[in-house]
Amino acid sequence: MTSTVGAVVAALEERYPPELASEWDAVGLVCGDPDSSVTRVLFAVDPVLAVVDEAMALGADMIVTHHPLFLRGVHSVAPTTPKGQVVHTLISHGIALYCAHTNADHARPGVSDALAAACGLDETAPIDPVGENVGTGRVGDLAQAVTLLTIAERIADAVPATEHGIRIAGDPDSIVERVAVCGGAGDSLLELVGSSADVYVTGDLRHHRAQDHLLATGKALIDVPHWAAEWLWLPVAASALAEDLGADNVATSVSNIDTSPWTVHVGRKS
Repeated sequence: MTSTVGAVVAALEERYPPELASEWDAVGLVCGDPDSSVTRVLFAVDPVLAVVDEAMALGADMIVTHHPLFLRGVHSVAPTTPKGQVVHTLISHGIALYCAHTNADHARPGVSDALAAACGLDETAPIDPVGENVGTGRVGDLAQAVTLLTIAERIADAVPATEHGIRIAGDPDSIVERVAVCGGAGDSLLELVGSSADVYVTGDLRHHRAQDHLLATGKALIDVPHWAAEWLWLPVAASALAEDLGADNVATSVSNIDTSPWTVHVGRKS
């Protein structure tokens, strides 16, 4: 037996309701006939051509990405542009594309729950709730206090290797018990986290925002590559879809293509 694009969408939206998405976001089915059959779904962070090529090589009928293909209005999807080329390739090969972005961030379990698990957190609450027990980011207590370096090493072991690496702001020997996390770019939550957590784990931390947080609170930061932190959600989501639709009806795969824009790290340690 096989499933359909519509059935996959329904299963995804049961776990990651579109109404949980931020109003500026663009989530949902980008292309694909809901009645088309689906035998394999590829999960990835970014809807880029390399991922589409991977889907074709795998024989996948559908791609689910975390990041949207389009976040702003467009007037053309000509194949002379990178995004237009993605659209043309998807349609010409009969591959559907679905994007679950901030709805997957806010849902529970969602993107930040996967990052929290990598840190060793079992029970958490949203940093910025958007409904009952859902919202942006997660915060919770470790079962046993450890050093800041230990948390960073746990994350490094859990995420795919990148040129960016895991960066620490703070004393690596300081003791950590309460941990706040946000998958992806999370410096917008710095004020909400404040001094309530011993360390805040997120990505895309900017110099002045990070510096101000350290000076105001004395609490540590761990900067995780945006792509790598969000990648942790992919195997969780893939497993959930196979469970919901039946592994005999739809197979799932997780892309390991590093779609981070950073490809080389140059320089030496001071």
